Amino acid sequence: GEPIVNVDSRFGAIDYSGTKVIGFNNIELITDRPLDANFKEIYEVKKRYPDNVIIASLMVETKEEWREIIKRSVDAGADGLELNFGCPHGMCERGMGSAVAEEPKVLAEITSWAKEFSNVPVFVKLSPNVMDIRDPGLAAVSGGCDGISLINTIKSIIGVDLDTLVPKPSVGKESTNGGYCGPAIKPIALHMLAVLGRDPKINVPISGIGGISTWQDAAEFIALGATTIQVCTAVMHYGYRIVDDMIDGFNNYLDNKGMHSANELIGKAIPGFVEWGELDLNYDIIAKIDEDKCIGCGLCYVACLDGAHQCIHTRKGPCNAWHGDPDHGFGPRTEVMPPVWHNGGEPAMNHVPFVDEKECIGCNLCMLVCPVPDCINMVEVSHSGGKESWKDRTTNGSS
Repeated sequence: GEPIVNVDSRFGAIDYSGTKVIGFNNIELITDRPLDANFKEIYEVKKRYPDNVIIASLMVETKEEWREIIKRSVDAGADGLELNFGCPHGMCERGMGSAVAEEPKVLAEITSWAKEFSNVPVFVKLSPNVMDIRDPGLAAVSGGCDGISLINTIKSIIGVDLDTLVPKPSVGKESTNGGYCGPAIKPIALHMLAVLGRDPKINVPISGIGGISTWQDAAEFIALGATTIQVCTAVMHYGYRIVDDMIDGFNNYLDNKGMHSANELIGKAIPGFVEWGELDLNYDIIAKIDEDKCIGCGLCYVACLDGAHQCIHTRKGPCNAWHGDPDHGFGPRTEVMPPVWHNGGEPAMNHVPFVDEKECIGCNLCMLVCPVPDCINMVEVSHSGGKESWKDRTTNGSS
């Protein structure tokens, strides 16, 4: 893998609807600093903060290189090791990073080496760039790992400069695929976490990674089985102090839930994560529009007409009764508050669309596009039948 040489530029990002860096991309390799400098800093940090845990992230090629770097890491003061089998660019071309995750037997073998050479816990960091996350996960467990970290970044191209027609980030007149991270990848990370979290063969702690920026994100990862949380992109964007906000918000959440420890939340959402064939086909919901909150923007009507089930209709007259500031504009991705009706006036009811409840299929689309909080709610419809899944119907021969 030597030498490690990084390029300029190496970062790219996606901004969306006024929000900076919802997705982040890098083509950076592992450290290009001298190893002696890294080990010296591990030693100094551990000496200054003896009560804090330091985990060294490692990636090398041969068995002897693993032996040497593990010994030096532990001697420098590392309390644990994380084997990086996830990097999807640069290093995988040299047989490291995500190239290892694609070969479960190799992953298990290297993990066993690390356990042989180490007297501290060994975590294995998994790549999302695989068909089934269970394959590398089970390989890590079979290799004797003490824990799993996931996910690493997703192989990607962040965009194209439409003036130069070179992909981003550009290195002169060229670019390459990089690793995608940030808030946009959280749903992918949550899915892979949940898949491993509910597998009884994955009997080791899981460290959750992927787009964590708020205490709510952290709580979701923990609820799906993560025992620890890792944050990188958000710290790069907002600084380390964002972690203080996350801790405060998370502690308040636990208090409100009557929980005394984060341990009480670990895995609580896993029982609710099932295969599609186990979902209740008899569960019904319909959309309800709050007429007092509706601003008459028509987004729900258009979304249902063009993208869903054509069950939202306008009343007699145009759906255009916005009575707020005429200069106040709002786009389809902007959250706004309901208008304030001045001088005791009442909103004209023709500005409020209505739902044909017999046609509503409960898809949620209208609620998702509505810019006014709690203006559209999905309400459960009672039915006489009990829960019945697709598996039930096929078993009973009623499909």
